[in-house]
Amino acid sequence: MGNGGWKILAVLAAAQFLMVLDQAVMNVSISQLVEDFDTEVTTIQAVITLYSLVMAALMIAGGKIGDLWGRRRAFAVGHAIYGVGSLVTAFAWSVPVLTLGWSVLEGIGAALVLPALAALTARSFQGRDRALAYGVLGGVSGAGIAVGPILGGWVTTNLTWRVVFAGEVVVVALILLGYRRMPSDRGRPGAQLDLVGAVLSAVGLAAIVLAVLNASSWGWLQPRNSPIEPFGFSLTPFLIAGGAGVLALFRIWQRRREAQQREPLIHLALLRIAALRGGLVMFMFQNLILMGIFFAVPLYLQIVQGFDAFETGLRMLPVSVTLFVTALLGSRLSRRLSPRLLVRAGTILLVLASLLLLATIEPEIDTLPFGIAMAVLGIGMGLIVSQLGNVVQSAVGEGERSEAGGLQYTAQQLGASLGTALIGAVVISGLIASFSSNVTGNPQISAAVQEEVSVRLAGDVSFVSTAHVRSAAEAAGVDAATTDALVADYADSQLKALKTGLLVAALLSFAAFLSTGNLPTRAGPAAAEVSDSELVAA
Repeated sequence: MGNGGWKILAVLAAAQFLMVLDQAVMNVSISQLVEDFDTEVTTIQAVITLYSLVMAALMIAGGKIGDLWGRRRAFAVGHAIYGVGSLVTAFAWSVPVLTLGWSVLEGIGAALVLPALAALTARSFQGRDRALAYGVLGGVSGAGIAVGPILGGWVTTNLTWRVVFAGEVVVVALILLGYRRMPSDRGRPGAQLDLVGAVLSAVGLAAIVLAVLNASSWGWLQPRNSPIEPFGFSLTPFLIAGGAGVLALFRIWQRRREAQQREPLIHLALLRIAALRGGLVMFMFQNLILMGIFFAVPLYLQIVQGFDAFETGLRMLPVSVTLFVTALLGSRLSRRLSPRLLVRAGTILLVLASLLLLATIEPEIDTLPFGIAMAVLGIGMGLIVSQLGNVVQSAVGEGERSEAGGLQYTAQQLGASLGTALIGAVVISGLIASFSSNVTGNPQISAAVQEEVSVRLAGDVSFVSTAHVRSAAEAAGVDAATTDALVADYADSQLKALKTGLLVAALLSFAAFLSTGNLPTRAGPAAAEVSDSELVAA
């Protein structure tokens, strides 16, 4: 890769890092945002949820717009919108303004940037250089997710969260100065935007993502804080079913467009390409597992161990380092080893990392074994992310790269939301079941207190610290001995719940291993490439 290639890759890597950074920053800045805007945690969580919804709903349409405008132009316009959103967010004076800047404008910008980024990478590099470029971008993406809490925690603690978004405006300006180095294109001749299909896909995906993101608070089946309770059940399954129904209509509409020889939003024949389908499934698993573990581990570090956001980020640093280094190494290994073999090795390491983390979830953290477990997690994830971008983009022809990019990032968003919701629901459910069992079987706790605990557990339950439980018990007039017993039972339940979540992550990693059958089995930079004629035949 020559000097010009590295300059292009630097612009693309900066864009990739920017797209994943501020979501991590927002997650560690929730308490400060609540204070600054004099609002509630649920309100800020809704703002964060809306960002994911906007991205997931518009990603496929964003890819098609890249075909209409040209990928480089979509990349530039997306960054301009994203930069305006960051500026609005940095100076936001109310929750509605914060929502406009971060959730809406940045979400729209990201939906334009990410599919174009994937296509521009494939267009800018060939052969070994392309594999290396996707390895770098995968490493940067994973590292951004892990570094975000460190940066966000330090900036929020010592300065203000607004500094991060002001800094993003500067990064956007630098990217816009450098984007002209990328190869230009005028869009694909004959490209059309299927507005009906765009609406149907957006509504269907938004409904599913909204349901999954809120499942831990609404309940999966048994209602807890569900806004409505159809037939006595949570809204979650009905919203998922409704989203799936809309996506079924979307599929029918796409086939009708194709039958009329009009361009659909997605060429459904793409999904019959085995390598593409395998890459998309693994993209979903990748984010499902990573975000699920990144939900459970901070709970252990912050709630159980009492570390602040910055200290938490430092203890997660081994993931960032090993993920980035292994992603670079994985792109070089792909010259001799097949994507399927490397991804399978990565999923096996994810299983091992989950089991190692299980062994380190104890009342007092043992820093070295925990660091080793996180490093193994980074190595496994690095092997996976080094392969998938190249697999997906090499599986299609030049004219379909934007569509493939939209599908790729839609799969990632679905995986991220599902991972957070699934592991979150497992942890909370495990906490409730374990604490209820511990209290019921503890002779030191009276029947009256057991009944009160049962009533509290039937309501909204959060993963809180033992200090919070102690304060609540004391405020309720519980005697000191019973309070100590309650706190001890709750501390035990915390660890059991977290271990259950990590065990599910290990099972998901094994399921990912079983889902690698469609990945390419040939080594080399062109292992997954197909010609345009092969695509038409598909």
